[in-house]
Amino acid sequence: MSLPSPQSDATVLITGASAGIGTELARQLAARGHNVTLVARREDRLSELAEELRLSNGIVADIHPCDLADDTARERLIETVKGGERQLAAVCNNAGYGSFGAFHELDLEGEVRMVRLNVLALHELTGSFLPAMVARGSGAILNLASIAAFQPIPHNATYAATKAFVHSFSEAISAELHGTGVSVTSLCPGPVETEFGEVAGVGELESQIPGFMAQSAAEVAGAGIEAMVKGRRSVFPGVGPRVAAFGGRFIPRSALLPVAARVTERALRGRR
Repeated sequence: MSLPSPQSDATVLITGASAGIGTELARQLAARGHNVTLVARREDRLSELAEELRLSNGIVADIHPCDLADDTARERLIETVKGGERQLAAVCNNAGYGSFGAFHELDLEGEVRMVRLNVLALHELTGSFLPAMVARGSGAILNLASIAAFQPIPHNATYAATKAFVHSFSEAISAELHGTGVSVTSLCPGPVETEFGEVAGVGELESQIPGFMAQSAAEVAGAGIEAMVKGRRSVFPGVGPRVAAFGGRFIPRSALLPVAARVTERALRGRR
């Protein structure tokens, strides 16, 4: 077991907790008796979720409105959490977003911000809280990757590259932690029914996803929590994502890239 049992003096930090997988992680961890520390930009949503979890589960739910892509705000968050009265039993690095379009046509500031959030924030939070877990000999970190981590995706280039970093980084650290009582898990879902498509501007792409590939945020969160409990290195919720990730690893790029480009181009044409 890697995710410690619930303790009154401990909490689980969840980023991107205001929607989608992050909200479901908070709900399911609270239902197991864990106190939670909720992080996202939208304070109103965090407040509503925290109140729901307190009333439903009798746990402590703290909120920290924070833009994790902002270096100063992120530093303040880390200092606040480290100075809190509860130790971190686990960290769920869930915050992130994507974009679709030809890289040279996309807003560069938005693409750089994506790297800061999807990569730098996750990297820094992992590095900030992992040493104390190792010193205690217990703890778990869940990093949200994606099946996009396993192949370049034209018109989704930055997002796929950030998730490739998340998965590679998580698996490497997992190997380093062998025997410490601490785990790092890479959660690799396929398309999930969340606000992701709307934020990325390709909500219509999600309607074209085959049924066997689509997953709910609750299903993905549940798989991630079970993987933390068992200390697994990586988890692919459902058969579809596992097959897609396997194909991304072994299909030649010369065959894969043109197909990926046609799929994303068709989705982009549909929104114009």
